[in-house]
Amino acid sequence: MPVPVEGKCRQILVYGDSLTWGIIPNTRGRLPFEARWPGVMEHHLVARGRRVRIIEDCLNGRRTAWEDPYKPGRNGSVGIEQCIEIHSPLALVIVMLGTNDFQSMHQHNAWHSAQGVAALVRAIRRAPVEPGMPSPDILVVAPPPIRAPSGPIAPKFLGAENRCAGLANAYERVATEEKCRFFDAGRVTTSSVVDGVHLDADQHATLGQALAGAVDSLLEDV
Repeated sequence: MPVPVEGKCRQILVYGDSLTWGIIPNTRGRLPFEARWPGVMEHHLVARGRRVRIIEDCLNGRRTAWEDPYKPGRNGSVGIEQCIEIHSPLALVIVMLGTNDFQSMHQHNAWHSAQGVAALVRAIRRAPVEPGMPSPDILVVAPPPIRAPSGPIAPKFLGAENRCAGLANAYERVATEEKCRFFDAGRVTTSSVVDGVHLDADQHATLGQALAGAVDSLLEDV
């Protein structure tokens, strides 16, 4: 017999990088949970009457499917199946990755990053959850396009604004092929006006509210 989601409270895993971790542009500081977009999303979902618990698994520098040559453990495809198993039962997994695929040590384009996302979607569906627990729905979020990088991170993202061209369209194609949900963050917000890569506090607020509306609709179906 299927096992219900714990206490009818829907658990949502957010799998991301520094854009979701909430790094404050041009610093090593972090926004508090209630100011990061997952916290904003949770607040708005609760205000809509949803019983939800947002679980964040966000790592600075995380790629979709590649290693960082300087920092270990940044390949998002490594360990994601166990991450799903750890946090099950899950109603939804939100994946927002890709920005770090365009760091200057990589020569990836939008197609490469989209293939990395496709690999993550397939890994999530392979996760060895306990018998009777649901396989979570998946929402792929394309991060907003990178602006011309500035400040301390500029060398790390040199040329990234060109390599990331077409990312949302490439992600949408993959989401259609993999039969999962899709949201283009670039339709509601830009990247940081401070460093060109991350999200400023007001952009977290905008994205969190917009995603709350999208997720509220998705929860009707799961």
